[in-house]
Amino acid sequence: MRPQNVAGVAGTGALIMAAGALADRAVFHPTSLTAPFIEQFLESIPESRWTVSRATKQTPVGDEIFSYVGQWEIEEPEVYPGISGDKGLVLKTKAAHHAISTLFDEPIDPKGKSLVVQYEVKLQKGLECGGAYIKLLTDQQDEGLRAGEDYTDKTPFTIMFGPDKCGSTNKVHFIFRHKNPLTGEWEEKHLKNPPAPKITKTTALYTLITNPDQTFEILINDESVRKGSLLEDFDPPVNPPKEIDDPEDFKPETWVDEAEIDDVTATKPDDWDEDAPIMITDTSAVKPEDWLEEEPETIPDPEAEKPEEWDDEEDGDWIPPMVPNPKCEDVSGCGPWTAPKIRNPAYKQGKWTVPKIPNPDYKGPWAPRKIANPVFFEDLHPSDFTKIGGVGIELWTMTEDILFDNLYIGHDAAQAKKFAEETYHVKKPIEKEAEGSNEEELEEPSSLVDKVQLKVYEFLHLATFDISQAVKQMPEVAAGLAAAVFTLLGMLLALFGFIGSAPTKVKQTSVKTKSVAPVAPAGEEEKKALEQAGVEVPAAEGSKKRVTRSTKE
Repeated sequence: MRPQNVAGVAGTGALIMAAGALADRAVFHPTSLTAPFIEQFLESIPESRWTVSRATKQTPVGDEIFSYVGQWEIEEPEVYPGISGDKGLVLKTKAAHHAISTLFDEPIDPKGKSLVVQYEVKLQKGLECGGAYIKLLTDQQDEGLRAGEDYTDKTPFTIMFGPDKCGSTNKVHFIFRHKNPLTGEWEEKHLKNPPAPKITKTTALYTLITNPDQTFEILINDESVRKGSLLEDFDPPVNPPKEIDDPEDFKPETWVDEAEIDDVTATKPDDWDEDAPIMITDTSAVKPEDWLEEEPETIPDPEAEKPEEWDDEEDGDWIPPMVPNPKCEDVSGCGPWTAPKIRNPAYKQGKWTVPKIPNPDYKGPWAPRKIANPVFFEDLHPSDFTKIGGVGIELWTMTEDILFDNLYIGHDAAQAKKFAEETYHVKKPIEKEAEGSNEEELEEPSSLVDKVQLKVYEFLHLATFDISQAVKQMPEVAAGLAAAVFTLLGMLLALFGFIGSAPTKVKQTSVKTKSVAPVAPAGEEEKKALEQAGVEVPAAEGSKKRVTRSTKE
């Protein structure tokens, strides 16, 4: 394989610090390291090897068709800039589908080797709902690699790796596709218990290392956060079980499931009183000699005074607060004395029930017999991933200005670490100092509309990976979306006359009004008062207008 040198020429490759004050930031210089793939985004997109997708995608819910309208730019960061002149690939459009990819000059073959994937992510505006992961695209001659302007979410990938956050989802994905050698079908293997990402506005470094011994390691900011086995820590596992339950085996009708049964020989004891109370009065108790029955336990506070602003007419009678009676402090008690309660020796735990005994016919839990798995296979080297033909970034996110930089794909973990020392470890302290004490809290949705909207986005986001899991985890959102779709469909059908009853004929009828008793005309004094109030009073006798007046008793 011909190594790629991003700079195109040899050089010192150092990222040097400008001499002098802190204001003299580090200055960008392309690396001199060579690897199967290194990308530092030196050119604008039209001149670069990256191609923005012009394809469309179909959503897993509602089968809607969307275009990849999200814009991409290669530019320096606007938030907490680190190295002067250091550019990255920036996702620019909020709430849009984005897709961009590049193909390698030659495929990368991980067979029998370690594979190292490393890149930087800078969430300049946080991450509300969306991903910042990358995909290593599969080099499949039989299917043809869809990249460039045809790149979509359906383009086959070998590995998907990187952060993802939306609602309850907050993890670093590590997914690899594995081909069943018997059926030829591809299946995604998802890392169980993935680590949480770093959601900050400064640069985060994500590294994935897989080894020929079938181990893997994930590092964030050059620190190990997850280790494991490709054979044991993925769901579903790479290899199916050797034996499975026999689907033709059924539990016999005579099988006894009950481990215990009622003791039919048991009878209720004669002295068992089911109505006996748990506690009874202690008849042997006597009132202490110093008990003061005539003294109350609390008395009005003699030192309390009615507030000056208290108004008895408005606030009611003032009552002083109650305080403990000082006469009761050094005696056994005050107020009415009652004998204490003790446990009833005749109490037998309430209602009597028949005791249980071991069931002599019990055969234990039933389970179907095991048979050899007809589709069993064993792949002991899942680290021999399919050849990788390129890199793609295909995302839908609610947050814009996500910056990707310093991609490394190769076989040498030490070299990837050296690359990080030239890039990430230079810019990170500069960014942190620029951030200083001005670190902003990432805003959480506050209004009900925002929260509902985020729930819908979270459901759609989960559905892009597994729609059945999305419905299982968020059934209320799935039901709401289904109801909305059917409601909209019903409205459209009703609008165009496909549903609904035919218009009914209306029969016109005359309404005979009920006769109204005449109201006596207002008197002269009433007329005068009403006229002064601006009310017109008819003079005609028998007028149907009724005038009422209120009188104060």
